[in-house]
Amino acid sequence: MRAHRYTTLAAGIAAASLVLAGCGEGSGGSATSDSGGGDSGGGSDQPTIAFVPKLQGIPYFEAMNTGGQEACEELGCEWLYQGPVEADAAAQADIVRSYIQQGVDVLFVAPNDPDSMAPLLQQAADAGIAVATTDTDAPDSVREVFVNQASTEGIGQTLTDQLMEAMGGSGRYAIVSCGETAENLNSWIEVQREYTASQYPDAEITDVVYAGEDQTVATQMATDLMNSDPSLTGLVGECTSSAPGVAQAVRDAGKIGQVQTVGLGTPNSMAPYLEDGSAAASVLWDVEALGGLTAWAGTQLAAGEEIAASPEVPGIEGVTYDEESGVLLLGDPLVLTADNVGEYDY
Repeated sequence: MRAHRYTTLAAGIAAASLVLAGCGEGSGGSATSDSGGGDSGGGSDQPTIAFVPKLQGIPYFEAMNTGGQEACEELGCEWLYQGPVEADAAAQADIVRSYIQQGVDVLFVAPNDPDSMAPLLQQAADAGIAVATTDTDAPDSVREVFVNQASTEGIGQTLTDQLMEAMGGSGRYAIVSCGETAENLNSWIEVQREYTASQYPDAEITDVVYAGEDQTVATQMATDLMNSDPSLTGLVGECTSSAPGVAQAVRDAGKIGQVQTVGLGTPNSMAPYLEDGSAAASVLWDVEALGGLTAWAGTQLAAGEEIAASPEVPGIEGVTYDEESGVLLLGDPLVLTADNVGEYDY
C-alpha cells in the first residue's frame, strides 16, 4: 500500500524531529513513549497528540498508529500511542489518566466503554487538554471532535448488502460482535437490523453474540452458532478480530459456499479467506488514513483552529466535517474482495 504523505502545516506548528510513540507493555499503568524524546507532556515546541486505542498489538490499531506517526512527521506534531493489551475499559482508563497527568495537548480515545470514559474525558478537559474520540465515539461526553471512519449508515448498510449479495438476498444470519459496550459496533448492528428488515424481507438476523477482541473466541462462537442452527446461511464478523474468526469457522466446518461470511477485517488478515471463498467481502476503510486524519485533527485542536465543512487535509481527499455533531468523516466504506485485497498491506 502506498505510504501517506502529508505536507507541512504553515504557521503555528513548526516542523521538528519526530518523536515516535512506542508500544507500551502491560494492560495499564503509565502511558509512555519509547522514543526518548524528552517530556511527552508538552515540553517541546510541537503539540503532543496522544491516542489511546481500544487495545494495541492488533493490525487495525497498529495501522492507525502508523498513519498517525507518518502524519505527525510531516505536520510537526508529537504522536504518542499506547493502549491496553486486552480490550479492558479499566486498563484503558489507567492509560488515559496517565496522559492527563503528563499534560498532553490533545487526547484522542477509542473508548471500550463510552459511558465510563466520559468522566475521564471531562477530567482531561478540566485540565486544559483538548479531548476527542477517533474510530469509536463517546457521544455523551465533552469530546470536541469525533474522527469517524465512515458513516454509521454507510457501514451497516454496506455490510448487509455485501452479505445479502452472497446469500442471494434471503436466509438466516448471525452476528459475532466484539465488545458489548462499543458504541460504533452497536450502532452498526442497529442499522443492520433495520436495513435487513426493510430491504431484505426474506432475510433475518437470528442472534448477536460477543467475542471481545479475541479471534479464537469468535471462531468458537461462530462454530457454536452453526452447530446450534443448521439452517444458518450467513455470518457477520463485526470487528477486525471476529471477521477472520467467523471465516475460519466456516473453513474449519467445511462449509465454504454453504455459509457466507462478511466482516470488518484488515486486508492482510482477510486475504486468505477472501481468496478461498470462506469470506465473500470485507468492509473497511483506509485505516492508515484514519490515523493520519486523527493526527491532522489534533493539530487543529491544539492550534484552536476551526474546521471547515470540507477541510483540505494533506494527503487525504473527500473529508467532510459536520459542525453541529462535531463529526469529522473520513469518507465512504471500502469493500475488499479477492480482486482488490492485494492492493493493501496492513
